[in-house]
Amino acid sequence: MFTGLIETVATVSRVDPAATGYRIRLETPIAGDLALGESVSVDGVCLTVTTREAGAWEADIGPETARITTLGLLRPGRRVNLERAMRADSRFGGHFVQGHVDATAGVLEIRADGDSRWIGIEVPDRLGALFVPKGSVAVNGVSLTVAGLADGRFDVMIIPFTWDHTALADLQAGAQVNLECDMVGKYVARAAEWYRRP
Repeated sequence: MFTGLIETVATVSRVDPAATGYRIRLETPIAGDLALGESVSVDGVCLTVTTREAGAWEADIGPETARITTLGLLRPGRRVNLERAMRADSRFGGHFVQGHVDATAGVLEIRADGDSRWIGIEVPDRLGALFVPKGSVAVNGVSLTVAGLADGRFDVMIIPFTWDHTALADLQAGAQVNLECDMVGKYVARAAEWYRRP
């Protein structure tokens, strides 16, 4: 379980094909603090630490994960958002994020508003009912508030701190991002669907 509050940004240094997908190597100062088998959110996708040393760690990306998330598009030099799993004895910020991506979506536009940025993102049709104004959504693992909602799109505002301390600053119009809708909203939608059955 994660919160969507990004701990640091890592740089992809290697992407190697493997029999079951890919193995990626991520350069980051927190690598030495990670434990083998630990869960880490990488751009909103929960991955497992398979090897680690002082300045880098590696994780495997299975074929399904590569297919349904943006991790299949990773290349050396790309920056990604990292968050270690939430501790039970720490403050809880952001919102409940599982690291299970619901869909990828395209960035429609990025525009400045003073020191902040607006990002407009597509809403996949099958996820439309899970978006509500002022609700939560994780975009590449970052917990954000739905500040605007219209047919086929939602908008989020990125404050300067978040822009400067996450890889969202690398996005451009046309890029694909990982979306994870609010977990509570998903359970409510599923329950409503179940009770509507004849």
